[in-house]
Amino acid sequence: MDVRSQVAMVFHLDKCIGCHTCSIACKNIWTDRKGTDYMWWNNVETKPGTGFPTAWEDQEKYRGGWELKNGELQLKSTSKAQTVFNIFHNPHMPTMDDYYEPWTYDYQELFNAPPGDDQPVAKPISMVTGELIQIKSGPNWDDDLGGSPIYAANDPNLKGLSPEAQQQLFAVEELVMFYLPRICNHCLNPSCVASCPSGALYKRGEDGIVLVDQNRCRGWRACVSACPYKKVFYNWSSGKSEKCILCYPRLETGQAPACFHSCVGRIRYLGVVLYDASRIEEVSKLPEDQLVEAQRSLILDPNDPEVIAAARLNGIHDSVIESAQRSPVYQFVKVWKIALPPHIEYRTMPMLFYVPPMAPVLSQREGQHLTNVSEDLFHDIDEARIPMKFLANLFGAGVEDGVRYALRKQKAVRWYRRAITVGDVTMETAERMLREANCTPDEAEAIYRLTALCTFEERFVIPPMHREEAIEMMRDPQEHKQETGFGFLHGQRRAM
Repeated sequence: MDVRSQVAMVFHLDKCIGCHTCSIACKNIWTDRKGTDYMWWNNVETKPGTGFPTAWEDQEKYRGGWELKNGELQLKSTSKAQTVFNIFHNPHMPTMDDYYEPWTYDYQELFNAPPGDDQPVAKPISMVTGELIQIKSGPNWDDDLGGSPIYAANDPNLKGLSPEAQQQLFAVEELVMFYLPRICNHCLNPSCVASCPSGALYKRGEDGIVLVDQNRCRGWRACVSACPYKKVFYNWSSGKSEKCILCYPRLETGQAPACFHSCVGRIRYLGVVLYDASRIEEVSKLPEDQLVEAQRSLILDPNDPEVIAAARLNGIHDSVIESAQRSPVYQFVKVWKIALPPHIEYRTMPMLFYVPPMAPVLSQREGQHLTNVSEDLFHDIDEARIPMKFLANLFGAGVEDGVRYALRKQKAVRWYRRAITVGDVTMETAERMLREANCTPDEAEAIYRLTALCTFEERFVIPPMHREEAIEMMRDPQEHKQETGFGFLHGQRRAM
């Protein structure tokens, strides 16, 4: 048993209001430099929808992640033989059009316009070429367009749904959408790290955060293709790859990452988990329908004496183990089993988990009247507007059981709390639903408190980083204070 620690995250989608405060917080701190104009390390998408970059989930197009061939894991996007050829032509690399061409405005046209009969306007100017452009897309172009026949209808997660189920998503009285915030998953088996010919990407040993060594990066961009979530970006100005760093300078001082700290809906949770690194390859090779539970099995019980002993043997500090014992992520993922990984079929073992949303009930039109299909206070999970298969494609590798379990437990908690606070539901009915959802009253109360009444310290259990033990901390940060960007030991320069 090779016990290691990993900073992991949970996003509770039932609480996301789509305000994009998280995206702006990240943008203002990390990607306000030249060449990062189009980058959104944190973005919030509307589902159903194509996302950012366009159709990033379509791995027939982008070839990201891992695949199983003859019982062995292989990168979809590259191999030792393909590396050289991909440098000159990589057909699976997203282009600027798949993201968007960043723009600003020529305000001189507005401020210095001569007197005239027409209202002057500021013309859009490309931030890449400086030339006049026609704006055709943006970083959040399909926001709130859940019923769009252009964007929502092209969501790759609709694959496998019957024509009736797909039509259900676009009927006016049954229209539905939800928000999906995304950052780098800091995976246990990151394909971006494995693909880099320069070895510039690495996973920090003390906390599992995936970073790019800007000194070693040579701008091959293999990482951009290999990441199935498209959360590695190419800086066209510096010739380097960049990605979400989980605000590790903030974590090292006990602060939550900027997108977590600024979240208005308080949907984000962060904590450390202990996992068995010796089983990553074994778990990654399992059939798709077993991957969700297999990944859960990688996460170890931080209260188990054997796990604690093995962790100490691997140099994990007692304070980190104590943080793992209080981790909200461990509760959501391992104990309650209501948080699921996104697209586990990519086999990268993401360490960002989502609590799936409780969708509104189906509606039906009778003449001029619109009524709900369900007569219950809280409808049955399979009567929700979002087809179960759609959520399963997103969070369960197409297998519905895990998603249905998570949603039924959330529904049972709602019934239980309704019985306590309002009283229009009998406690007998609420307790019966808890039993059917494999949930006890104590567990329901704990889920309710961590979801609705949690404090800042309960949502973010940040492990001490023990910077004195990290190799990166052997250098004096004051010496490099004036250098460009982050992670640089020398001034920024182009790779090629």
